[in-house]
Amino acid sequence: MRSMTGYGRGECTLYNRKFVVEIKAVNHRYNDVTIKMPRIMLSYEEKLKKLIGSKVFRGKTDVYVSFETFSKDDVNISVNESVTESYIDALNVLKEKFGIEDSISLELVAKFPDAISVEKGPMGENAEDEIDECLTKAAEEALDNFVAMRNREGEALKINILEKLDIIKSYVDIINERAPLVAEDYRARLTEKLNELEEIKADESRILTEVLIFSDKACIDEEITRMYSHIEQMKSIVEESVPVGRKLDFLVQEMNREVNTMGSKSNDLKITGVVVDTKSELEKIREQIQNIE
Repeated sequence: MRSMTGYGRGECTLYNRKFVVEIKAVNHRYNDVTIKMPRIMLSYEEKLKKLIGSKVFRGKTDVYVSFETFSKDDVNISVNESVTESYIDALNVLKEKFGIEDSISLELVAKFPDAISVEKGPMGENAEDEIDECLTKAAEEALDNFVAMRNREGEALKINILEKLDIIKSYVDIINERAPLVAEDYRARLTEKLNELEEIKADESRILTEVLIFSDKACIDEEITRMYSHIEQMKSIVEESVPVGRKLDFLVQEMNREVNTMGSKSNDLKITGVVVDTKSELEKIREQIQNIE
C-alpha cells in the first residue's frame, strides 16, 4: 500500500551531458502527471510520461528535468534580429516620448522573449540515443526513489489504520454485548412506568407485545455482522499490492453508514455513546485514506 505523497531524485552524467530528474507528488483524486523540461528535450516527454505512468497510478505528480551539456554541438543559440530590432525601436520611442535618459543595455535586450533563442543543435548521429540513455537512467533512479518513499509512507499508514481498526472492533464488541440487553432495559422501564400509575394495572401480555415490537425495531444484529465483515475486509485490502485508495474510501463510507444505523435503531444511550467513539475513529481512518494511492 502506497502513499500518494513522495519525492525522488535521479542524476546521470554520460557523453558530456548531465540530466537531473526530480519527482514529487501530492494527493489528488485522479492520476495527473505534469512534466517540466527544457524545450529542446520536448521530444522525449511522451516516453517519460509512459515511464512514470508504469509505476504511478494516482496523485498530482510533478516531474522536473534539468539538462546540462558540455558539448557546443548539442545546442544552437541564435539571435532573432528582426525581433530584437523591433524591441530596440520600441524602447527608443518610449525614451523620446517620456524623456527617459537611460541607455539601452545589452543585458536589458537579452532578457526580452525570443530575442535570443536556444534550439537543439546539429548533434552527432548517436546523440539521440545517448540523450535517451542518460535521461532514462536519471528518470528511472528518480522513479525508484520516489516509489520507495511512497512505500515507506504507505507502510506507516497501514500500521496506523490497522491499529484504528482494532479499536473500532473493540467498540463493536461492546455494542454487540450491549445490544441484547436493550430490550430487557426497555421492558423494565416500561413496567416501572406503568406501576407508577396506580390507576393502571400492568398487563403482562401487553408489556410483552410492546417489548417485542420495540425489540424488532431496535435489532441491530445485521449491522453488527456487516461491521465485523467490513473490518476484516479492510484489514485484507491494506495488504494488497495494487492501488487500494478508492476501495478503502468506499468501504469506510459503508462502515459509517452501518454505525449510524446502529445508533439510530438501538435507541440506547450507552450504544449511542460507543457509536460516537466509533465514528471518531472512522473519521481518522477516512483522513488517512485520502493520502493512499
